[in-house]
Amino acid sequence: MGVMVRIPTPLRRMTNGQDKLEMDPSTLSVMIDSLEASYPGFKERLIDENGELRYFVNIYLNGEDVRFLQGLDTSTSSGDEISIVPAVAGGAG
Repeated sequence: MGVMVRIPTPLRRMTNGQDKLEMDPSTLSVMIDSLEASYPGFKERLIDENGELRYFVNIYLNGEDVRFLQGLDTSTSSGDEISIVPAVAGGAG
């Protein structure tokens, strides 16, 4: 059993419509590099020019925001679930 990566609706066109991918990354950084290798352009949607997670993208590992863990260096284990969640702009009007 690998790591289940949930792909948000706005990025599914890059994964040929797949909403979940099973991978075997050792860290989030490796996961993002693997996504980029399979789906060119994926990494730039998540990572800025400084190599940091874009401010409007949240990644959760088993429900925990990785910014409060080890960021892109957060380790993953078999059975983990990763959710990529782009921030939604808007407000009450």
